[in-house]
Amino acid sequence: MSSPTEARRRTPQPKAPRNIMPERPAQERAKDFREVATGFTAEMAVAEALRCLQCKKPLCIDGCPVGIDIPAFIDYVAENDFAGGARRIKVDTNLPAICGRVCPQEKQCEERCIVGKKHKPVSIGALERFVADWERESGSVSVPEIAEATGKKVAVVGSGPAGLTAAGELARRGHAVTVFEALHEPGGVLVYGIPEFRLPKEIVRREVDSLRQMGVEIQLNALIGQAITVDELFNEGYDAVFIGTGAGLPHFLDIPGENLNGIYTANEFLTRVNLMKAYRFPEYHTPVYLGKRIAVFGGGNTAMDSARTSLRLGPDSVKLIYRRSEAEMPARLEEIHHGRDEGVEFVTLAAPLEFIGDEKGWLKAVRIIHMELGEPDASGRRRPIPIEGSEELLEIDTAIIAIGNGPNQLIPNTTPGL
Repeated sequence: MSSPTEARRRTPQPKAPRNIMPERPAQERAKDFREVATGFTAEMAVAEALRCLQCKKPLCIDGCPVGIDIPAFIDYVAENDFAGGARRIKVDTNLPAICGRVCPQEKQCEERCIVGKKHKPVSIGALERFVADWERESGSVSVPEIAEATGKKVAVVGSGPAGLTAAGELARRGHAVTVFEALHEPGGVLVYGIPEFRLPKEIVRREVDSLRQMGVEIQLNALIGQAITVDELFNEGYDAVFIGTGAGLPHFLDIPGENLNGIYTANEFLTRVNLMKAYRFPEYHTPVYLGKRIAVFGGGNTAMDSARTSLRLGPDSVKLIYRRSEAEMPARLEEIHHGRDEGVEFVTLAAPLEFIGDEKGWLKAVRIIHMELGEPDASGRRRPIPIEGSEELLEIDTAIIAIGNGPNQLIPNTTPGL
């Protein structure tokens, strides 16, 4: 699909101020689960698209994990052809409305943007979201062209971002695709992990519906590795199996008291609130216990999601405790900024030593130790070193552990030689 620039050239405006996506006021949004960012207006989108240099060697494409032709879709936006922009971006991705919201563009495409060498980079993520939302809201959603049927059958295990992307790419090529999802709703981490205020679940459902329109079949409540093994899928006639089961096995702190009541992993907490709609209890029948003094342990996006979700459930305080400084936090800068504005208290250079409970087995405090930064470790970040004699007791009644995840072993344990 060609780009408008081939027929007409215009003068880029890289020096123009970068357009910032509007957000709802922090005091308002911290009390509900509606989306924080409201998206570009058409005028903002065109103005931002005009900042693109339309480089002959666009490094932004190199920074995109799925290789979206970014200048091409932006060129359509600059010409006010939003439908063309939506069609062009869907040549390279099946999930533009999702990626435009949750991809870390500042570390990928926007970090490589040539405009960013002298000025602020082009807001690529916001433009991606804009064209996807415009297409949906205009009622003119297009379905990518599907190749002639190949007669090949492919099973995709897991309906998270990897599984949905693989399913769409395989369907385009004419293969018959069936997605197997263990939970009762497709989307994986997009529905159980990322909160509604960052990624509305209706957006995920619409992207999944687009895959169905491409011929992808989705089977829910299908636990591959237990109800049926990968080898049995091959025996049923599948020519290939893509395993995209994600990293859903939480890591723990391995400190005393971690089994006290009132302590969650981020996986359990976010799944209860996001997928099971605990924040709408009793309308939905999955309550979540939450005390008045919350502590979240970790510094990544999942920790930020947990802290900001906790805040919306009405506690007195939410602390995010991280063993390095804020500069080393792996969470997106945007999420850190949002969390602070909404009222999350950051306790950096601190690590938990022990959870302390009451006589009934409920969490009442955590003993922490303060840290200082030493030389960089294998991650490239400065290693946190405990400061002797700096221990402190913090009174809390809920803890959420968000220090990372590993792959679930169900399929490796039932598929020898994988």
